[in-house]
Amino acid sequence: MSMNVVEKIDDLVRIDHVLVSVSDKTGLETFIPRLVALNPNIRFFSTGGTYKRIKEILGQGADDRLTRVSDYTGQPETQGGLVKTLDFKIYLGLLTETYNDDHQEDLRRTGAVPIDMVVVNLYPFQETVARPDVTLEAARGNIDIGGPCMIRASAKNFIRTASVVDPGDYEIILAHMAENGGGARHGLRFELARKAFNHTADYDRAIADYLDARSPAEVQTLYTYERT
Repeated sequence: MSMNVVEKIDDLVRIDHVLVSVSDKTGLETFIPRLVALNPNIRFFSTGGTYKRIKEILGQGADDRLTRVSDYTGQPETQGGLVKTLDFKIYLGLLTETYNDDHQEDLRRTGAVPIDMVVVNLYPFQETVARPDVTLEAARGNIDIGGPCMIRASAKNFIRTASVVDPGDYEIILAHMAENGGGARHGLRFELARKAFNHTADYDRAIADYLDARSPAEVQTLYTYERT
């Protein structure tokens, strides 16, 4: 199996394209306008309730810099938002390497853009299962799929992409970008990647622990089985 070995990267990556899909929308009302102030040409991609919230925040300027993920990919969201961001153009944008000619050709071929920052936090699984009246079905419904995939892809590609999982980091990131002409340096991207992988590890551990505490016999009492 051949493996791509990256030998050249940019220390400073300008944040031009940002993918935002968050369960916890705390802080967006200041984070989004300040990103625009740092880079008036910045472009946001978003989904569902996050798209609506950013549209409210941007007001009349929304149409110039905000795009639904489904409009960007050409694939509509499934009913209930089950599948929104699991698309080739999204992951090409997250994983592409600046100095890889094949990746750049793939971007041109598909009309995709490199995504420089991902702002994602996950369905509130831990909070859901902490409720005394929680059902297995409610817990299962709060297992996030697209969010961890985006976090892991952007964190893996810390050589170019910033993965933001904690609203508490918005102020630090904005200050860093203000000092660096609207860009994120490699050191920040690496620190964000470490935090992102710890975040998804904790999330998966919480899911595994919850399911480990359920017995097959208990689960069988919760659903009606189709007999064939």
